[in-house]
Amino acid sequence: MFEIEIPRYGKLRLKHLVFDFNGTLAVDGHLKPGVRERFLELAKELTLHVITADTFGRAKKALYDLPCKLLILPPEEPHDEAKLKYVEELGPKYVAAIGNGENDILMLSEAALGVAVLLEEGVAREVLLAADILVKDINDALDLFLNPLRLKATLRR
Repeated sequence: MFEIEIPRYGKLRLKHLVFDFNGTLAVDGHLKPGVRERFLELAKELTLHVITADTFGRAKKALYDLPCKLLILPPEEPHDEAKLKYVEELGPKYVAAIGNGENDILMLSEAALGVAVLLEEGVAREVLLAADILVKDINDALDLFLNPLRLKATLRR
């Protein structure tokens, strides 16, 4: 479990990190450099989940040897609702969600902590409003949990 007290924000007690894949962990279906090493470190304290439409069909291969749970969503399912349901089943107060697209808005809003990532694909405008934090790279997002005082510095009121 990951715990941090943030003045006038509250206490975060996280068990799960839930990620989108394309545009968040990967660009054009290829995992960003540095993610692999950070996943291995984060998995010591948190359960990692990747939930994706897998637009490029590369998620399974990119993540095959990493300690994470992968859920590939079927095309006919409303992806925003599926991601929300996934977070709800984990218990939102124990979840940090990380994403960039329209289909991530509901999970970012519901999670105890929402992080928007701005990679080469861009970030949907409404994601910015749903997230608690915006970062310029996925490794910056992962480093928030590896160096938790960064969370405190950003979120304290």
